[in-house]
Amino acid sequence: MPPLSSPQRSAVPALLVTILLWAYSWIVMKQVLAHAGPFDFAALRYLLGASVLFAVLLVSRQSLRPPPLLPTILIGLCQTAAFQGLEQWALLDGGAGHVALLAYTMPFWAVLLAWLLLGDRPTRRHWLGLTLAALGLLCIIEPWHRMGSVLSTTLALAGGAAWAGGTVLSKRLFRTHTLSVLNLTAWQMLAGGVALGIVALAVPQRSIDWDWAFIGGLAYSVVLASAVAWWLWSIVLQRLPTTVASLSSLGVPIVSVLLAWMILHEQPSMMEVFGIALVLLGLVAVSGIGARQRA
Repeated sequence: MPPLSSPQRSAVPALLVTILLWAYSWIVMKQVLAHAGPFDFAALRYLLGASVLFAVLLVSRQSLRPPPLLPTILIGLCQTAAFQGLEQWALLDGGAGHVALLAYTMPFWAVLLAWLLLGDRPTRRHWLGLTLAALGLLCIIEPWHRMGSVLSTTLALAGGAAWAGGTVLSKRLFRTHTLSVLNLTAWQMLAGGVALGIVALAVPQRSIDWDWAFIGGLAYSVVLASAVAWWLWSIVLQRLPTTVASLSSLGVPIVSVLLAWMILHEQPSMMEVFGIALVLLGLVAVSGIGARQRA
């Protein structure tokens, strides 16, 4: 893998901050279910998150003109509505660490979709990283026991596939159009938030407890985990290869497992620890760190 260019190097800090913000958001997403239904929370999170981004566009005097409408709506339906709605639903019966790990099967779907739709053919190093990461996730998920409900597992995996679709659609849109990252993030989030709002109105749920715990969790999710993190993720997608960006994001469930252990007392087994080590080796392989050092 050739050395990173200046724009690619500048995307690395954005990737690291995104990993930290999203890792803790899984803890928050699990905790707020004691105060609200999954779809009410998801709809509020992304409609308010989109409002924050549109306010930033106004303050920074950037254009509010929407990007190409159909692909933007499709990105919003995949990357915001389906991904967030399915994962929040999965958290009703699943632990935060395990649901996060199942959601992050996303890179495997993304690599295959990018190969089919974008022509991003994986290299040998990518295949090695995918194999190690797949084995690691298998050890972490431990499908032979402790999977929780079948519904929770299926929802989490489906959410990961939906996110992969949004990732590839975003990459394709950046290849064909010159777009503002912030503008695209705001509009796709609005599209997804509206879809989640329709679902929230149609599906019976528990009433919202507007206490400080819920308000604090919503504030974190809206400002940091939604508005800021999705904007940073769009920068990562724009500047880094799809395969590298997707596989690097596997750092989120690893950090989520550790946070769930410390905060929610979801203690990982030795098999999970072994799986995390395999995932880290996969990230090293796909990043080409060793190859660059030898060079």
